[in-house]
Amino acid sequence: MSTENNSTKFKILIGILSLLLIALAVYTFTIYNDRDEKVTSLEREKQDIEGELEELIANYDEIIQDNELKDKDLLAARERIEVLLDSVKDSEANISLIQRYKVELGKLKEERKMLFRKADSLIAVNDRLVVERDSTNTVLTNTRKLNDSVTVENEVMAEVIKKGSIVTALDLRGEAVIVRTSGKVVDTKRSSRADKIRTCFSLTPNPIAKKGDRKLYVQVINPRNNLLGTNATLKYDNGLLNYSATANVFYENDELDVCILVDAKEADLIEGRYVINLFDGPNQIATTTMELK
Repeated sequence: MSTENNSTKFKILIGILSLLLIALAVYTFTIYNDRDEKVTSLEREKQDIEGELEELIANYDEIIQDNELKDKDLLAARERIEVLLDSVKDSEANISLIQRYKVELGKLKEERKMLFRKADSLIAVNDRLVVERDSTNTVLTNTRKLNDSVTVENEVMAEVIKKGSIVTALDLRGEAVIVRTSGKVVDTKRSSRADKIRTCFSLTPNPIAKKGDRKLYVQVINPRNNLLGTNATLKYDNGLLNYSATANVFYENDELDVCILVDAKEADLIEGRYVINLFDGPNQIATTTMELK
């Protein structure tokens, strides 16, 4: 009887112990599953944080590169995000770290909003400056064109005035003359009787010509192409002018009659055709011919 009771008690104890082992196994399995799920959840949250940080970096890269902004605050913020991303990648996921990273991520998102508003303002300022610069360049280009046009017009006008200010001569004529001992001058058509060549002409009125003293030069070239008179030389910018005689006149912008006597050697006064050229300084203002018998 006592043996049976002991056997029964032993079986009951075995049963209780078995139940306890089963309960422990179930508890252990549950704990393991919960832990595994938590680890998986933390890893997923860590990956989500990494993805959001990478997106933030991409946002900063886009606004910095597309708009060529070198704002130090934008560059510093992107650098902090890169440092935090490296820290997240190198750390093992746990609840406290994930919570801290979430807080940092939230701060970075708020900072992004603030910095991007500032960047938008900078972009707007840059765009306005570009427009103003383009407008200024357009104005400067137009001003240069206008100045060039005015310069050309002034040069043309100066040339017109220069040409217009030249005094011209009308009715240029030449004739051989005999100079009497009394000083009387008599015309002749015979070269053998002539003493000098006289040239006469009229300076035309010109209101824009320079008023005052003028020096006129005359060339008389005989049929043998010899220059009569003093055969002196006038030097000017573009060359030399050989002339027979000169006359100083006072020009008052009105018509002025002038005659110039040209000395001649007896050997130069020959029969034939003579060419007479008249110059106002280096500018030829009239030409004519004459015939002597």
